[in-house]
Amino acid sequence: MAKKEKLPKVGLLYLDYVLRFFDRSNFKGWPEKIETVTYHWKNDKERFIEEVKRKKIDILVGNIPATAYETFREIAQELPHVRFVPSIETQFANKSKENVTLFCEKHNLSHPKTEIFYDRDEGYRYLEECEYPIIVKRSYGPSNYGGYYVHKVKSKEEAKKLFDEKKYMPMYIQECIPLRADIRVMLIGHKPACAFWRVAGEDMDITNTSQGGYMTYDDVPMGALELAVEASKAAKAEYWACDIAEYDGKYYILECATAFAAFPYFRDWIGQYLMWDFSDGRFKKPHIPLYSWEELGKINPSLLRTMRHIEFGKYTPSTDGAYYVEDKDAEWELELTQESVPEDLPDDSHLHKKPLKKEEDIPEVVLEEAKKGEWVRDDIDEVEKREMTTEGITLTELMTLHGMEEEIAVEVMEYIKSHDIENLEDLLDLEGIDKQTLEVWAKDLHSKADINKSDIKTLSKIKSIGKKLAEKIVNFRQKQGPFEKLEDLLKIKGLGKKKLDKIRKHIAIK
Repeated sequence: MAKKEKLPKVGLLYLDYVLRFFDRSNFKGWPEKIETVTYHWKNDKERFIEEVKRKKIDILVGNIPATAYETFREIAQELPHVRFVPSIETQFANKSKENVTLFCEKHNLSHPKTEIFYDRDEGYRYLEECEYPIIVKRSYGPSNYGGYYVHKVKSKEEAKKLFDEKKYMPMYIQECIPLRADIRVMLIGHKPACAFWRVAGEDMDITNTSQGGYMTYDDVPMGALELAVEASKAAKAEYWACDIAEYDGKYYILECATAFAAFPYFRDWIGQYLMWDFSDGRFKKPHIPLYSWEELGKINPSLLRTMRHIEFGKYTPSTDGAYYVEDKDAEWELELTQESVPEDLPDDSHLHKKPLKKEEDIPEVVLEEAKKGEWVRDDIDEVEKREMTTEGITLTELMTLHGMEEEIAVEVMEYIKSHDIENLEDLLDLEGIDKQTLEVWAKDLHSKADINKSDIKTLSKIKSIGKKLAEKIVNFRQKQGPFEKLEDLLKIKGLGKKKLDKIRKHIAIK
């Protein structure tokens, strides 16, 4: 019997303060040791490269955050024999909204008309002449805080005020596609593996579930799936996600990337697909159901993980996609991706000539401090139990935490409720969350002022509150009793939703 070829050495790429997408458990059954390599930010490039070489890693699996993308371009050049999954070229769109636009333009993918300005005067002149409403987004850095950096702007006065306050640079201005819902499509091997509508809440413009929106699997249109498959193939992506708008029978890519939150069973599916890929077929090509999304959403994730290696015979699509069964063009199969090459990258040379601050080596956990281009970090050796409490944490507060993704926040919130936990340390049982991440979250959550206990002097020191509003908060609390949730502040005369959004990250109910 011929000796089987040796399997490649697989390594998982981790970065300090960034939530892990994969764990070894996602590659259950891989017979060789799976290594882990952690990038520690700030001048860690040479050490990281040497560790990858020393561990003789052939394939390095993991998403690269926006703030490290340029550094990992350099790292990949120093490791020409290491396959990055997804490839550096595939992760181009992860870096910024600009890159998403460049990617769509290069591959002629349908997307909203977008204008990007590096000259503020030129951008302000455009605000005078463009049609409203428009969508304004922060282009660079993490954009996943539940839509907090995406704004629907209805007039030139509102637009100028927004840019004056936020100082977004470049000025990323997009055509506003009328919608109360968008479609999230997640793909593995260019095959749609999960898709659902994200519907905005009542009187809301943003579809994120953390801001009152909700999910539904009903009647996901074929056009959205086709556009997502087209984008996945253009990116040569092993796994991929698109947010797609539908308007007047046409479909537009709003966002696309390899970096997205995914259900635990979905990460397992990706792991099975990658093992099939890495083993040159020694591991069986996985079967990923098509059009069974609603049924899968009803099944407990732990049960789905238990069932991942169980087969029950020939597959028949479930009812939520049955009307596509006769459409032969809709029967996608898992495909191996093509090898990426540098020529796949859109031309972004003009971006490097613009006055952008160098932030690629600054972790997302300190992005706000990093606007100054400085490295800022408070080392946390120990966090006491009383500082790790989950009492009073809301979904919205979770969404403001560094490195948080919307679906992960929902998963964490459901876990807190269903397991009746009181301490953040108990979240270590959730896959992809480590102690370092929890320490950062605890620092964020518990450095906030408690609006039920803080005095006027303490509240006055908080940016955007000041003495006058602090007095109103304390007086209201003394007359009406303690606040039950942050939204109760809206009962105070003169404190509106916009003001609450400004101060939310500085306050809490503990």
